[in-house]
Amino acid sequence: MKTASTANPVRISWLREQGLRLDAAPYLSGAFAAKQLLKRLPETTPLRLLTRDSEGIFHAGRPLRRWVTAPEHGVRFFSSTDIMEADFSNLPLISKESVSLNPRLLIRSGWSLITRSGNVGRIAYARPDIDGYACSEHVMRVEPDSDRVPPGYLNTFLRSRFGVPIITSHAYGAIIQHIEPHHIEDLPVPRFGADVEGRIHDLVEAAALLRGDFQSGVEEATRDLFTAAGLEDLLDLRWHERPRDLGFTERRLTPMTLRALNYQPRAREIVRRLSAVDHALLGDICKDGQLSRGLRFTRVDGAADPRISYQLVGQRQAFWLRPEGRWVSKSKTSDAVLAQSETILVAARGTLGENEVYGRPIFVSGSWVKKAFSEDFLRIRAGGAEISGAYLFALLRSEPVFRVLRSMSTGGKQQDINIGLCAGIPVPLLTVSDRKRIEETVRTAYRKRDEADAKEDEALDLLEKKVAEHAGGDCS
Repeated sequence: MKTASTANPVRISWLREQGLRLDAAPYLSGAFAAKQLLKRLPETTPLRLLTRDSEGIFHAGRPLRRWVTAPEHGVRFFSSTDIMEADFSNLPLISKESVSLNPRLLIRSGWSLITRSGNVGRIAYARPDIDGYACSEHVMRVEPDSDRVPPGYLNTFLRSRFGVPIITSHAYGAIIQHIEPHHIEDLPVPRFGADVEGRIHDLVEAAALLRGDFQSGVEEATRDLFTAAGLEDLLDLRWHERPRDLGFTERRLTPMTLRALNYQPRAREIVRRLSAVDHALLGDICKDGQLSRGLRFTRVDGAADPRISYQLVGQRQAFWLRPEGRWVSKSKTSDAVLAQSETILVAARGTLGENEVYGRPIFVSGSWVKKAFSEDFLRIRAGGAEISGAYLFALLRSEPVFRVLRSMSTGGKQQDINIGLCAGIPVPLLTVSDRKRIEETVRTAYRKRDEADAKEDEALDLLEKKVAEHAGGDCS
């Protein structure tokens, strides 16, 4: 049952605004309560007045989309889902010609990005390392005037529990929900003075820089591994520029599989190159660890409280900065759904679309060891101290190994990864010092990601405390 907060009770003025309606729905709406609470603050400013020339809320409009595969001819492109992801290494490339025809596709550092179609109201902050990337018309841009409001502070308010409900309340449409810039231009933004707003902005900017360090760290670890192994040319794979796998002959068939995809010449060439250096097989490395699918289990919903429930993360949201998975009861769920630190989880069920997560890995560390994961992941955990999970992740996140994993698919419409074939992936064995350096790069990157989460949470907490202080009570 949902009840009104005693700190922000329904008032007679609310009843008058709603035509003296006595049903509960309008008064329990998060948007209505947020608007009423913001009215109690001593100073607010309409959102449009805090943007560039008071016209800084816009979207790109429908662009001419021409996709390319060569980085020199394209610009990294965010979909409305991509803005929520943690690792931007695998974004598609839209042609520079398309961008020149519609420069509004480009985004700049410090902007707030709001999904405006479908799942309305998801919000991200454009960090410095993505300045100049392109973004879908399904994402609204809020370009702040930094002379009027610190960009990080504005973003924190928009993604807070005061901003999001008001934004989403303006969505319209029957099947696919939408919002337009004019729907949110009058959103009241609370003002707390330069000191408070500056502190919140600094936390958000520090988090953005840490996320950029995370991105460059995991990319550097992969680059370091392939370079040290003498395989750096594989990093510029240009998969789609290689001859297609048509009309080939395979005479070394095994009882493991008769599927042509599993003998794909382009993928077999990558395996051959990995096998040409000193290596161990993935199956041998994981012999005393884990190389298997996750646990299939009955979902019993629980309260959104980490003391009594696990947050269940599926394949799509596992790649997000902040997964929004459902919560399942701990008492009704085996702890086998958890993943140990430095386990690699590969999205192991899906289709072969270029922008699908199928075949992509994530790395479990920090607070993620407390999350539950669906059975759809292939779990990879090293069995000894010689090869660490961090080192394996630097290899498995690479484009060459992604293509190898996809070549090991089995199934019809929904693909699965053949674990028997996966066990035969060669893992280059570098010197101890090289391995230590690479694994520490990965671990440092993930520590910075966790630190960025903490700074964003601190910024939100500070905002909520100031709202409560100026509104005259608890805002929970």
